[in-house]
Amino acid sequence: MTPQLFPLLLLLLLAGLPATRPAPPTCYSRMLALSREITSDFQSLQATEPSEACVRYLPRLYLDIHNYCVLAKLRDFVASPQCWKVAQVDALKDKVRKLYTIMNSFCRRDLVFLSDDCNALEYPILVTTVLPDHQS
Repeated sequence: MTPQLFPLLLLLLLAGLPATRPAPPTCYSRMLALSREITSDFQSLQATEPSEACVRYLPRLYLDIHNYCVLAKLRDFVASPQCWKVAQVDALKDKVRKLYTIMNSFCRRDLVFLSDDCNALEYPILVTTVLPDHQS
């Protein structure tokens, strides 16, 4: 092989190799991602839809998939009659319904509940990290 062809061959090999594929999502990762997405969507809905009075009366959606009470929280949100004409709320209820189905059917065996504190879903404790003061 001539020295001029080596860089070209190396470039062809590197360009032709398929990129490594990430592992497919697990039940747990799908539940976690969807619960975060729902919480984020709910918070943005509350911030962007102040003209819709019904949004204020929707059950709160601070989801922790490790809390046993989350299943009841999801059921309550889907069953709430408020805002049945608001498209964003309908889309959010569809996501909540999907998460409930995933948690209660497909991924039931993969789920581990670490708590059953229902108040933690109503009034979440915001975790803040305080850096130690290194100045004496």
